[in-house]
Amino acid sequence: MVPVYVKGGAWSNVEDQILKAAVSKYGLQQWTRVASLLAKKTAKQAKARWNEYLDPRLRKEDWSPEEDEKLLNLARLLPNQWRSIAESFGRTAAQCVERYQTLLDETSGSMSSNDLGLTGSSAENAVSIGSTSVQVGDLNIDAETKIARPDAVDLDDDEKEMLSEARARLANTKGKKATRKEREKMLAESKRIALLQKRRDLKQAGITTKLSAPKKKYATQKDYNADIVFEHRPTEGFYDTSEEIQANDKQLNKFERDVNYSGLDSDKQRIKKRDQEMKRSHNRIMKSKRLLLLTWMKLSREEN
Repeated sequence: MVPVYVKGGAWSNVEDQILKAAVSKYGLQQWTRVASLLAKKTAKQAKARWNEYLDPRLRKEDWSPEEDEKLLNLARLLPNQWRSIAESFGRTAAQCVERYQTLLDETSGSMSSNDLGLTGSSAENAVSIGSTSVQVGDLNIDAETKIARPDAVDLDDDEKEMLSEARARLANTKGKKATRKEREKMLAESKRIALLQKRRDLKQAGITTKLSAPKKKYATQKDYNADIVFEHRPTEGFYDTSEEIQANDKQLNKFERDVNYSGLDSDKQRIKKRDQEMKRSHNRIMKSKRLLLLTWMKLSREEN
């Protein structure tokens, strides 16, 4: 006969820490994904553990006398509606049941739960939250509201495997789509760098190449490097605008002349002036060399 494994039982400290980390990543809606990190717990049990014990919004401090009085009044007005009563205190239903049982035991210790009229599921009529009598494998207990079982000095092989798998999955903060997009981006960047390096090598070898336009998938595809996208040329009107066009061209030419005169072509003029000075100095040097050569030739003739 195939053995039947029942998920549940007491919660360990390792499972609590994994549950906290999973909730911080997946949120409070994807309990199936959260429970997939816990080998011995279901999605329903993980949600109950969070809502009944691990939720940081739950109040776990001591009860005040005002809260005790309010609890007794609400228990009288709303009998056995512990979920509704717990919402007004910011606590769990098990905490309210436990406190109500404690107050009644203080007044009359001989009364039993049947005499008090406490009916309902075992999840609500639970024993003390701080009880340590919970054992691994116990059934029909409200383990989600109990203190976690402390870790042993050496974890079991199952717990080690569960912890390593949860750490590996939670460390992967990027999903499959984001990882694929990043990989495609890196491939495109490496392809672009390789193409630039190839063009640089060809240019050093004296071969000039140009980036060819990509092949069009269809005839009406736009070339964004050559065409003006979504260009709408205005239609010609009924009136002759040739005089206005000539006036605009004349004004544009005048503006360009004024700009050039005011110093736009100063760099060109400076370069031209420098070239002229270099040419004059070169001519003077050549002239002085010729004079020296003629003088030397004349002196050599006189000596002979």
